[in-house]
Amino acid sequence: MPGLAHGGRPGVDHVEQLYRNWRRALGADNLDAYVRGMLTNAWLDERRRPWRRERSTDDVPDRVDLTAGEPAVGEREMLLEMLGRLAPRRRAVVVLRFYCDLSVEETARILGVSTGTVKSQAARALETLRLLASHHSAVESGRQR
Repeated sequence: MPGLAHGGRPGVDHVEQLYRNWRRALGADNLDAYVRGMLTNAWLDERRRPWRRERSTDDVPDRVDLTAGEPAVGEREMLLEMLGRLAPRRRAVVVLRFYCDLSVEETARILGVSTGTVKSQAARALETLRLLASHHSAVESGRQR
């Protein structure tokens, strides 16, 4: 999850936070789930406060390469927009299943639903994402003409 750290030190702040809360983490039933939840909460917190993403630097580049990273940024923004258009439960299923790479059973346990619900929500969410992506492609190809 890039860009999570508050002080411009990706991941370092979260390791420090985990160290400070190590006793609480050891008390968790599943340490991996605890850390994943900690990172998810940090990511959500960062998304809510866009001003934190700004970072000062003493080094100013001589030139800016305007073409560097454009497709990746555009695709990322498109994906975030499409995910934002999903219903909350479907979005949660997609993120947990495909971004966090959790099993159907783990996702069901975290969300407090049955495995069948996870499967059906994932299928419907992917269908919606395919439709949104095809619509986006059609719009983009119309703009290029």
